[in-house]
Amino acid sequence: MTVQGIGAAVRRKEDRRFLTGRGSYTDDINRPGQLHAVILRSPHAHARILGIDTTAAANMPGVVAIFTGADMAKDNLGSIPCGWLVKNKDGSPMAEPPHPPLVADRVRHVGDQVAVVIAETRNQARDAAEAIQVDYEVLPAIVDTASAANSGAPQVHEQAKNNVCYDWHIGDKAAVDAAFAKAHHVTKIDLVNNRLIPNAMEPRAAIGEYERGTGDYTLYTTSQNPHLIRLLLGAFVLHLPEHKLRVVAPDVGGGFGGKGSLYPEEIFVCAAARRLARPVKWTSDRIEDLTCNSQGFGEFIDAEIGLNGDGCIVALRADVIGDVGAYSIYPWTAALEPVQVVSFLPGPYRIEHYRGRVRAVATSKAPTGPYRGVGRPTSTFVMERLMDMAATKLGLDAKEIRLRNLVRAGEFPYKVASGIVWDKSGFQECLNAACDAIGYDTLRVAQREARTKGRWFGIGVASYAELTGIGSRISVAPGMPINTGTETANIRIDSTGAITAAFGVASHGQGLETTLAQIVAEHLGARFEDVRIVQGDSAAVPGGTGTYASRSLVLAGGAATLAARALREKVLNAASHLLEASAADLVAEGGKVSVAGTDRSVTFREVARAVYSDMGRLPPDARDELAATKTYDPVFGTTTSATHIATVEIDPETFEIRIGRFAVAEDCGRLVNPLIVDGQVHGGVAQGIGAALYEEVVYDDQGQINTGSLVDYLVPTACEIPPMQIVHLESESPTTLGGFRGMGEGGTIGSPAAIANAVSDALSPLAIEINELPVTPERLFRLIEAVRARDKT
Repeated sequence: MTVQGIGAAVRRKEDRRFLTGRGSYTDDINRPGQLHAVILRSPHAHARILGIDTTAAANMPGVVAIFTGADMAKDNLGSIPCGWLVKNKDGSPMAEPPHPPLVADRVRHVGDQVAVVIAETRNQARDAAEAIQVDYEVLPAIVDTASAANSGAPQVHEQAKNNVCYDWHIGDKAAVDAAFAKAHHVTKIDLVNNRLIPNAMEPRAAIGEYERGTGDYTLYTTSQNPHLIRLLLGAFVLHLPEHKLRVVAPDVGGGFGGKGSLYPEEIFVCAAARRLARPVKWTSDRIEDLTCNSQGFGEFIDAEIGLNGDGCIVALRADVIGDVGAYSIYPWTAALEPVQVVSFLPGPYRIEHYRGRVRAVATSKAPTGPYRGVGRPTSTFVMERLMDMAATKLGLDAKEIRLRNLVRAGEFPYKVASGIVWDKSGFQECLNAACDAIGYDTLRVAQREARTKGRWFGIGVASYAELTGIGSRISVAPGMPINTGTETANIRIDSTGAITAAFGVASHGQGLETTLAQIVAEHLGARFEDVRIVQGDSAAVPGGTGTYASRSLVLAGGAATLAARALREKVLNAASHLLEASAADLVAEGGKVSVAGTDRSVTFREVARAVYSDMGRLPPDARDELAATKTYDPVFGTTTSATHIATVEIDPETFEIRIGRFAVAEDCGRLVNPLIVDGQVHGGVAQGIGAALYEEVVYDDQGQINTGSLVDYLVPTACEIPPMQIVHLESESPTTLGGFRGMGEGGTIGSPAAIANAVSDALSPLAIEINELPVTPERLFRLIEAVRARDKT
């Protein structure tokens, strides 16, 4: 291993420009002749548009154009497709209600796009948008998810009967029912995981540019997936060959899934740029981001497990209703989040019989979409609450019941009842390592002492497993005909010996510029500081699908490995002529090629000069361009597992929940950069704390969002984040090149369940179970007051 190669705790390359304010984000970009777009959004959750009067707005200073839904339809941009090839369990197609870039007839959530004003300045566009008059006929809002699925409820879309966009199930009902009938113990729970918002530091933005002479478009956008946006926007919306559209995602200030979809704004800035022959820029404000971006979670789950007399699970069943909002998010579909809940519900446990049903239900709210962890924070919350409740019923410790049910080392590969196959990962090892790190047995003693003093002190455990770095044989959402399982790397050495490595992935805070440079340097034999990483530009490599689903390091790292090795062979071949030695006797390291066992060497720069400039030094057949392009497909992907353990104490006066200690033991395979891995764990746990204790999107009965600003929508600050103990098992994946496993989402998957279990454990003397997230002081107050009232009667 070189000093700054794989395994080294190298400081991030990108941090210098970020910390000194020299990053280049979409809103920092200004194109010559640029116009500004501001959207008029619906103030109603559900209403019919009877008329739009733009006369006064059109005559205001600086206004260049105003577009409505009718204008978009003229450009054949009437709807964003969403349903792909997704089928319900009965074989019927998923309901595919239209999602227009601008609404022409009926708005379906607060913030729906009604019109766009294009003006010389943003403030002029804002003023004009306020002058547009819209005549609405207000319709009943569909807010309660369970009621929305009832017969006779108001319909969000006529195409979705009873507002059910998708209905799917897995498992043999008869076999599961029979297993439950034989179970010695049955534990049931009804859970709610409320909506939250990705809430990245950087709001979304987009700039559309059109070149009349060539008919080419360029879109600058805050996206996690520039190649995917190029495919969707070009082929399916603008009806273009891909080479006519370039999509660039410059520095992106966080995504968390909320910047992983195609949004209406990206469509109409391109359409308006073509209409007006000038670049058009749109930048969201924080209220727009909180109101209109895709949101996460919104699940209601009825679940139960059956156990035998030894405390081993024999059966599991669950019914999941997902609140998917007003539209099916493109391209992931309304099925994405709720189906992932059902698919991952068995988790890392040995469960022979399982049946799960899922319904994706439309409501008068912003669409739900991918959020860091996608379904698995909810599935882990459900399963880990069931495990703790069963342990209490059976008189077992939380650790012990998990040890009895976790897949063991000799049982891999293990196919869970939902059909997912786990490759070898440290399920039990993570549990034991986390318990050792936090001193689990000692904590239990301390807890008993705390309870003698009347303190509400709890310990929570959560174990999970996830698929990461998924390959071409596993789709992200059912029926999606999009390749999400490959990644391409193009690496080249220029005439100065400098190295440029281009990828289809797009970093939005993960440190990919550093980790990918480490992999390239390691396998090419280059110096880390000589490697430049290019990403986020659809023109950089032929294909790619971006950054999501804990895939970037596994797939891009695999592609980087293959391309670097291929390029290294070219370098060695050229250097063999310069050094008059066999290529097999050469070693490339630190930007030099040396003859093994001697002091004879040439630098990469000297090799490049011989290839590109001093051509007389090499025979013609040795002057091969110093570049290589390789694509990597892990086929199935790999398994990442972890255990989170949290301690909490509850203030009996204010019901504030204070997290004391937090430990994570994670098996994410071979570590490229331990600093970055630890940072990902810290950041993920911080978001998980938000989901567990603070973050919730609240709508009133009329579909108005009551948490539309950061005054009302709470996120944890540094004061609420505890110190963390992190243990890495680092067992190399047997199924991926380099032994890497993905790990970017794990913090948000395990921590909410661990905290929920800790709170429930703290309140176990009151027999209170936590069945809804976030666990706010108000919810605790109501639960505790209900117990006190019951005890008085």
